[in-house]
Amino acid sequence: MTIWDDRILEYVVEEGSATPKKLDECGYIHVSRSQISRRLRRLYEGNLLDHLGNGVYVITEEGEAYLEERFDVDRWSYVEGEEGSATASADGTSET
Repeated sequence: MTIWDDRILEYVVEEGSATPKKLDECGYIHVSRSQISRRLRRLYEGNLLDHLGNGVYVITEEGEAYLEERFDVDRWSYVEGEEGSATASADGTSET
């Protein structure tokens, strides 16, 4: 994950969807359109974004949880609340 990934996800949450062109024109992402396209594909491959076709991306449940610091992309698992130290994997299994 890079700072640009976080900014892309934040933009998608705020706007509801994004395309490389919109992200390039918004002024919030300061990398080339080709770099934006690569990051969008990586976020899609990581299941943080869904690709609807025609370059349009929307955020997934995991993407929203990542932004809310409830999802650890390194472990690919949800982080449990403060009352426990266990985590629940994206596939529903538990880890302690």
